[in-house]
Amino acid sequence: MGSVARITNLSARSEKSFDDAVAVGITRANETLRNVTGAWVKDQKVEVRDGKITAYQVAMEVTFVLDDQ
Repeated sequence: MGSVARITNLSARSEKSFDDAVAVGITRANETLRNVTGAWVKDQKVEVRDGKITAYQVAMEVTFVLDDQ
């Protein structure tokens, strides 16, 4: 039997690092979605204030497998 997956776009932000922003996004996705199996980080950017990085942001696609009916 095969499976069907769905992809949703998320944006996540952290003041620590890109890795933390990804973790924040995955943690939040797991609170809402079931069967999360992976993510593709599509874009990264930083927020800068007074010449210093103040936050890290990632745009990602999260994949989750749909439940069998």
